[in-house]
Amino acid sequence: MNSMRFFMLVLPILTSSSVSAETIKFEDAAAVLGTSCAKDIDASCRGVNFDSTRLKDCLTRNEDTMSAQCKADYARAFDAIQKRIAARSAVPKICGRDLIKVCGAVQKDDSGALECILTATRGVTARCNQAIVEAGYR
Repeated sequence: MNSMRFFMLVLPILTSSSVSAETIKFEDAAAVLGTSCAKDIDASCRGVNFDSTRLKDCLTRNEDTMSAQCKADYARAFDAIQKRIAARSAVPKICGRDLIKVCGAVQKDDSGALECILTATRGVTARCNQAIVEAGYR
């Protein structure tokens, strides 16, 4: 029963139409998989590392033996993970000009670039702020 309550709390996050809600935390996507697919993973994918590609491949290969709940949730969870990864890789490109304007000498590749842009109180565009939110940095 607890897993059903948890699923009902996570489902709105996964099915929301706004872009930022589609990029849920990695932990939340893993929780959905754990709630919906734990028995299926244990039965069919035992020993597979929790690497999104390997686990998704295993679940896809064993889809015919998968529970209905897992079938309904695993594709959305992996889609959310891929969207979060894409959002994180887009931040440097989207925030590049803001970084130069706000942080000066800090380069895109510099380890302090993200910290500088996150702590900036002015000069960061709405588009950059949205990319940061979608990437889960804020």
